[in-house]
Amino acid sequence: MRRPSWLQHPTPVDAVAGLIALTALAGVVWSPKLTNAVARATGSIQPVQISVDVRNLPMADPEGFLQSIRDEGRLSFVIRNQPAGSVRVLSAQNISPKLVSVMPDGSVIQADNPSAAALLYARFDLEADAEKGESGVVIGGTKLKIGVPVELEGNMYRVNGVVSGVAQS
Repeated sequence: MRRPSWLQHPTPVDAVAGLIALTALAGVVWSPKLTNAVARATGSIQPVQISVDVRNLPMADPEGFLQSIRDEGRLSFVIRNQPAGSVRVLSAQNISPKLVSVMPDGSVIQADNPSAAALLYARFDLEADAEKGESGVVIGGTKLKIGVPVELEGNMYRVNGVVSGVAQS
């Protein structure tokens, strides 16, 4: 049986077309969505709880701000200026420091600090899907450890904070 002439003598155009087809196939196999789906199916991506502390945030209505974050339910998460996707808000609480005084009878009383009334100290408990590696938790291709600066962004705000806790769910 005789072969077609284009199989007997491939041209450079045929070689380039074959190379393009192989590159497209490799792009489909190694795409981030497919890699993420494979990682999720194999169990290497797990939910992780993250605590982020925000300090000295000037705020006119701290409780209204925290309630709006709770109502939103999700926010954008940026680690070291690299977008890391969206995370779920588990809680947002005011952790502003209190003034503590020991009375002459030995009792201890606490009061709100009037000088820090306009500044908000808040803790956000968040949940994200992350890869657990040998060196820790990886979210959005970036390692996440306690002390790492992060940025939280919602509809009406963008605040900087620091990771204060990381735990697997």
